[in-house]
Amino acid sequence: MNRWTIGDVKVSCIVETELPISYQEKYPFIREATPAALKEIPWLYPNFVKADGVLKLSIQALLVEAPGVRLLVDTCIGNDKPRKLIGNESLNSNFLDDLKSLGCPREDIDMVVCTHLHVDHVGWNTMKVGDQWLPTFPNARYLIGRKEYEYWSEDNSEDQIPVMEDSVSPIFASGLADLVDMDHVISPELRLMPTPGHTPGHVSVIIESEGEKAIITGDSMHHPCQIANPHWAVSFDTDKKAAVSCRKTLLNDVADQPVLIIGTHFAAPTAGKVVRDGPGFRLISAD
Repeated sequence: MNRWTIGDVKVSCIVETELPISYQEKYPFIREATPAALKEIPWLYPNFVKADGVLKLSIQALLVEAPGVRLLVDTCIGNDKPRKLIGNESLNSNFLDDLKSLGCPREDIDMVVCTHLHVDHVGWNTMKVGDQWLPTFPNARYLIGRKEYEYWSEDNSEDQIPVMEDSVSPIFASGLADLVDMDHVISPELRLMPTPGHTPGHVSVIIESEGEKAIITGDSMHHPCQIANPHWAVSFDTDKKAAVSCRKTLLNDVADQPVLIIGTHFAAPTAGKVVRDGPGFRLISAD
């Protein structure tokens, strides 16, 4: 299990499931990320791309243990929820057992942050108890971006409606959700940073402690190939131009700096430092 220390803050990665993505010309995940184009980026192999050009992604959550706060960033897909992303089947993962093995049973989570409200970032907000969807983390405040919530509350897409119904609405009904601004301060060590584009209210999470800094990316970048080529956008970015601009700004700001980048969907080793590499950048994996 990947774990990192940023000053007085400890971050642990909890993998729910792996998500290999093959290139499909008709419906590409990242249009430019063809097997041939990926071979031009040798540092992606073998950790982030398979030999045959299949992208390696993970669906995972980040447990952030800061002074006085146990925060869970993004809550994956969840069990018992058939989703298009996973072939319209349901997961039956050991996610909660893995969380408990870190010394943090679900009742001990103080706060949950969803970087945005897509299916693979909100699933464990709730769990099925009988025929009801109840908050998985009953003692937590769920921090939901106000702009993000307003946008998806007006969306009537077939894929998003069940996500809102079983993974978002129940936490509001239970009185556990707080709508926050995109630059919300969680604690002295933790704050949100606006990174819109993938969705209108998308945020990343900044960790700063004892002179050290890390950024949990959310979906401001899905795969390390977008570090090498920041102009590569995923097909379902709400605003591709804004997503590219945001990614370029973020990478320029952290390049050659002592900032740990923790990729929400990056396969192991998941985190590293960004350095300039010709016209683009590369990720130097953390030890």
